[in-house]
Amino acid sequence: MFDDDCSEKPGPVPHAKRIGRELAMQYLFRCDMRHELPDAVTFGLFFDQIRAEHDLKENRLGRKAREYAEKLYLTVALNGEEIDATIRKRTENWDLERISLVDRNIMRIAVAEMLYMEDVPPVVSIDEAVGIARDYSGEEAGNFINGVLNGVKDTLKRNPRGDRQPKGGQE
Repeated sequence: MFDDDCSEKPGPVPHAKRIGRELAMQYLFRCDMRHELPDAVTFGLFFDQIRAEHDLKENRLGRKAREYAEKLYLTVALNGEEIDATIRKRTENWDLERISLVDRNIMRIAVAEMLYMEDVPPVVSIDEAVGIARDYSGEEAGNFINGVLNGVKDTLKRNPRGDRQPKGGQE
C-alpha cells in the first residue's frame, strides 16, 4: 500500500489521497465497531498496526497518506452531526444506522471533502468514494453511494460551501 513500487496492490500506484481515504474509512469503521471516539492516540496505534501487518515502509507516499487520513478523520469527527445530517437528507427512505458501517464511513469522508475541503472538487470526492465502495462493498454499494453523493453535490450547487468552515480550525 505504501511501498514506492506498490507491491501490495497490482495495477497503477495509488495516490496518497486515495490511500488516506481508505485509511480514514478503515479507522472510522474501527471506531464505530468499538464504540470509540476517534482520537490521535488510537489513530496512531491503528496506523502502526496497519503498517506492521502489511510490512509497509515509511516513505513520502505513506507520510502524505497518513497526513490526509488524519485530516479526514478529524474533519469527520469534529463535524459529524452536519455530515450525517447532509447524508440523511439524501437518504430519505433509509435509516442512516441501517446503512453498512463501511458505506456510511465512505460517504462521511466524501461529504467531509465536499463540505470542508475546497481543494478537492466534489466530482473527485464522488469518484473516489465510488471506487472505494466498489473495492470494499461491491458494485451495488458503489451505485448507491454514487446516487447519494451526486445528490449532495447538486445541493452544494444551490448552497455553495464558501462560507462553511469546519470546526476545530481545519483548513
